[in-house]
Amino acid sequence: MMWKRLAIISLLMLSGCSTTSGPVSNGATLLSGLNDYQGEMQHAGNSPERWPDRQRAGGELKGIITATVGGSREFYRLVDLDIRKREFVITMRDLSLRTDRTQEMKDELVAMDEEILALKPIVREQVATMPAAGESRQQVETVATYGMLKLAVDKFSSSGGRGIDPPSTWVDQNLVTDLGSFSTVRTLDGQIYHCSLYSIPEQGAGMKCELIK
Repeated sequence: MMWKRLAIISLLMLSGCSTTSGPVSNGATLLSGLNDYQGEMQHAGNSPERWPDRQRAGGELKGIITATVGGSREFYRLVDLDIRKREFVITMRDLSLRTDRTQEMKDELVAMDEEILALKPIVREQVATMPAAGESRQQVETVATYGMLKLAVDKFSSSGGRGIDPPSTWVDQNLVTDLGSFSTVRTLDGQIYHCSLYSIPEQGAGMKCELIK
């Protein structure tokens, strides 16, 4: 579920607030927001009539970006392009669409994909340097969060399908692997941690990691 009171989130992120459920963090809150956005888009489906829901989901994600990363024209643009791509794909399924207009939209989709590809490195850099109130880059939870954020940005609005092997990435000398409902972190000394997101309504989200090996 996305949080509606984004001003409250912003204040909590700036203060590094903790609760009895665990600490919330900018990175985990953004990651949860990205996951919620994808879920909202899947829920809206491919119905042309659900475009207000898709627009609303994009607006809420932008609010979370503002509260965690700060103002980012590149990140906002990435969200706008994803929504526009979805509307194009839905429209192109209309069999009554003129052939020439279909070709125009296909050409525009190619241009959008190229712009998305150019924006992602900028967004990844912004995410990597986002305010980390109370977070230590050496903490396993922070490693898991930033690794999963990197993977989330990489697959955002991606036209390619999920490969056979689970996606993974390196954060310093730690290997972060996305296993769907949870992630793992393998450290340089061979220890493996099981990591999961948790959310606190109207406050944000955090990451919890437990040693399994």
